[in-house]
Amino acid sequence: MFQIKNFTDNDDIKTLATLGAFSVLEYQRDLSVSPAEAMTAYYCNEMNVRKRQVVCDLSKASVTVQAGAMQWTVGNVKATTGLKGIGDFLGKAFRGSVTGESAIKPEYTGNGMLVLEPTYKHILLLDLADWNGSIVLDDGLFLACESTLKHKTVARSNFSSAVAGNEGLFNLGISGKGVLCLESACPKEELIEITLDNDVLKIDGNMAIAWSGSLDFTVERSGKTLIGSAASGEGLVNVYRGTGKVLLAPVANGFIG
Repeated sequence: MFQIKNFTDNDDIKTLATLGAFSVLEYQRDLSVSPAEAMTAYYCNEMNVRKRQVVCDLSKASVTVQAGAMQWTVGNVKATTGLKGIGDFLGKAFRGSVTGESAIKPEYTGNGMLVLEPTYKHILLLDLADWNGSIVLDDGLFLACESTLKHKTVARSNFSSAVAGNEGLFNLGISGKGVLCLESACPKEELIEITLDNDVLKIDGNMAIAWSGSLDFTVERSGKTLIGSAASGEGLVNVYRGTGKVLLAPVANGFIG
């Protein structure tokens, strides 16, 4: 048995969200600053630039995390590679090379607690039941998930236009039943959720951070012809077609924490 004091019960730490095995903590003030850093810390706090941290309760579910994300564990916690053989390793290595994610994501099991590294990014908790069991992520968003979820490589429908539009050819897809934990430059309060029912969404730019696996994602000209695209002032646009949901981060500024 273990006891933890001055962590979640610290009056400087606020629990922002809890879902499945995950809890998201936020440090209300940065108390570990020097006099030279005090002004920066003050204005960071005023602008909601705060450290956030994910706590995983492994008694609720085993979790898979991005490589290097673990900060500390306590209790009965075992870490494995999650590999099921050479074929599984080759598949994960390929997926990591084309999506920019780590090839091997460690899996933590047991009934103890796992705490991830703090980040200035915003943490999003998603239940895949709300996404009909399948979601596709923009590069760099994955932080952790319950190990019941499966990872796969999702290819763009039209490779040539994806290259022309300066977009990657592959994305990380997550499917199954469980909770997913993402790192986002945009807070939940500023995310726009669009639900399509056999309809089309066109976006000028890489503002979609996640979308349903049921949607057909292509990169197309904004107009039917090259002249039409030039006249509209737009070139290529990201197109999401079908039935499902899309999360947009229209005001994200590319901040990296």
